Amino acid sequence: MTATATRPGRAEDALPGGAALPVADPATTRRAARRLVRQDGRAVALMLTLNALAACTGLAGPWLLGRIVDTVRSGGGVHTVDRLALVILACGLAQLLLARYARYVGHRFGERTVARVREQFVDRTLALPAAVVERAGTGDLTARGTSDVTSVARALRDAVPEVCVAAAQVVFLLGAVVVLDPLLGLCGLGVFSGVFAVRWYLRRARGAYLAEGAATSALAELLAATAAGARTVEALGLQERRTAAGEQAVERCRRTRTRTLFLRSVLLPAVDVAYVVPVAGVLLVGGALHGRGGISLGVVITAALYLRQLSDPLATILFWAEQLQSSGAAFARVEGLGQAPQTRTTPAALLPHPSAEPSPTLPADDRIEVTAVHYAYGAGSGSPATDRDVLHGVDLTVRPGERLAVVGPSGAGKSTLGRLLAGIDAPRHGSVTVGGVPVAALDPAALRRHVVLVTQEHHVFLGTLRDNLQIAAPDAEDAALRAALAAVGAEWAAELPAGLDTELGAGGHRPDGSQSQQLALARVVLADPHTVILDEATALLDPRTARHTERALAAVLTGRTVIAIAHRLHTAHDADRVAVMEEGRLTELGTHDDLVAANGAYAALWHSWHS
Repeated sequence: MTATATRPGRAEDALPGGAALPVADPATTRRAARRLVRQDGRAVALMLTLNALAACTGLAGPWLLGRIVDTVRSGGGVHTVDRLALVILACGLAQLLLARYARYVGHRFGERTVARVREQFVDRTLALPAAVVERAGTGDLTARGTSDVTSVARALRDAVPEVCVAAAQVVFLLGAVVVLDPLLGLCGLGVFSGVFAVRWYLRRARGAYLAEGAATSALAELLAATAAGARTVEALGLQERRTAAGEQAVERCRRTRTRTLFLRSVLLPAVDVAYVVPVAGVLLVGGALHGRGGISLGVVITAALYLRQLSDPLATILFWAEQLQSSGAAFARVEGLGQAPQTRTTPAALLPHPSAEPSPTLPADDRIEVTAVHYAYGAGSGSPATDRDVLHGVDLTVRPGERLAVVGPSGAGKSTLGRLLAGIDAPRHGSVTVGGVPVAALDPAALRRHVVLVTQEHHVFLGTLRDNLQIAAPDAEDAALRAALAAVGAEWAAELPAGLDTELGAGGHRPDGSQSQQLALARVVLADPHTVILDEATALLDPRTARHTERALAAVLTGRTVIAIAHRLHTAHDADRVAVMEEGRLTELGTHDDLVAANGAYAALWHSWHS
């Protein structure tokens, strides 16, 4: 029923105070990760158990191979070697099955957890106030809901199971070397020489990946804004400026990605060296001990094989370390959405029943009062350009059932006033109430029963015509849907091949601008609010269709409060009263005839438009 426009600008400047949508701090991110693990704790426990069993089974191969070497050196027969080889084969098969099932359990855990993350993201996104979404820009929100959530999904689905398997193998392999010979176990600790490189990497990785994500969001926001305003850019000759801005955004992305690439280019070679150090140490020390008769050759070979096997799980861990860092930063951005301002929800028990007495926390009636309202976009940002008031001490009372037209030149504050009346924004000073309750304090479920804002922006959702209409009234029958379409003059809907079941959008019927706007108006009819704010709601319709739609709506909206913000002054002519806005102030208020007779600002507008 309402729609928002994307305004161009940098992501970091999208919200007041120069802040974009929040990013969760490391402690909050860790708590969220632990919460996800606890929600599927049994699967995590089973995955860890299976990984441990698989790692234990994998230890048998090198140990048995050492036994074979010692058996051959001591003159053992072929029968003993064959028997040990069959045991190695059986252990290898058991390890394969256990590891495969462990990965299966891990992938199922990952998919279930990803589903929870996606559902939570959608819930939080839908709970964001419209003003927050507008000021943050759709680029940041889109990037979080697509690339960031996808990165988190990949980590949960692939990285977590792989890292669990690899970590179990590392622990058991190092433990086995220590059990074979403590001195050789000390040599095995040389594998941790790569820890210094990993620590160096981790100290820098989170900030680098967060910067990369922010640069990607800024680029997405710039591209979305430019694409949405392509005609305006072309009409005003802004191609070079937008191209330059795009190149700067691409350059920021390149720099941030080059930074993360540099971090990886230092980490990976340093770790490769760390793989070789413990194997070489075991061979040197083990050879010396064997020469003195301290240990058998089989033990040396077994220890060397164990440490050589460390390279695969360590490589897996380090391969996914980069993804986990990137996913950790992405998860911080996804989880940060929970720290953004959220709309409040009223429990169903508190919503008024038609026969119930008015609740003291809900509107007592339909009267709208605007008292000494001041408003500034970006108030509190510290910027004089955004802290300057666009509304100055506006006072207005809208009586139930009244048709009020708000007119004035562009930039006079008409749409801003409409947003305050609809509860999208709250005044900096003063109050806007409905039935004695601040409009902005009502949650959407209660607010939209009282006030609905319809702008010239609109959106058609993928799905059938019925789906698009039932957004406003999920339980509406087909007869009610057709009546709503007829009420706004959408005769074209009756000519669709499948009627209400016609698919809209790609692959189906593509509504043009006027048809999309009629759909938005039909949703208003189905929503059945007591107050409707029409902010240039018929601006995209041609004058004849607009006049026809307005007359149809006038019949449907009889008995409701209608506040129409319009440049077409025939709307004002038909209204009960007209409010004139000039430079953020309400300068005239009265009937059309009275204001024309007063020969003031409205009269000048009327004569200019009529001529």
